[in-house]
Parts: sequence; structure tokens; C-alpha cells
Amino acid sequence: MQNRFLDDPRGAVHTADALVADVMQRLAATFADHKQELEGQWSRGEQVNTEDLRLALRHYRSFFNRLLVT
Repeated sequence: MQNRFLDDPRGAVHTADALVADVMQRLAATFADHKQELEGQWSRGEQVNTEDLRLALRHYRSFFNRLLVT
């Protein structure tokens, strides 16, 4: 994208925007899938083991921290 900027600045920015939007959608979908899986287990009365919950919380914290850094 950076190489393309000199020849087509508007196109390079548009491509970068589309890439970021796609990555954000994929990340949101991944977190939504994990949330739905946990909530499905809870609604069926299943126990979710503490280790799975700990890992889910670590993923949320890691993702949130990366968002704050940028």
C-alpha cells in the first residue's frame, strides 16, 4: 500500500480503510462466536469450566490492550 501511495494516494487510503474494516469485522465475529458459545452453554445449564473462562477473559484483555496502544 505504501508503494502505491505515490501513484494513487486516494486508492491507497481506500485500500487501507477496506483492509482495516475487514480485519475489525473478522475480530468482532470471532469474539461474537466465542460469546455465543459460552452463552449457549450457560443457557443449556452446562457448566463452563473456569479455565475456559480465564482464557476468554485473557483474550478480551489482550485485545483491548492492543486497541489502546494504537
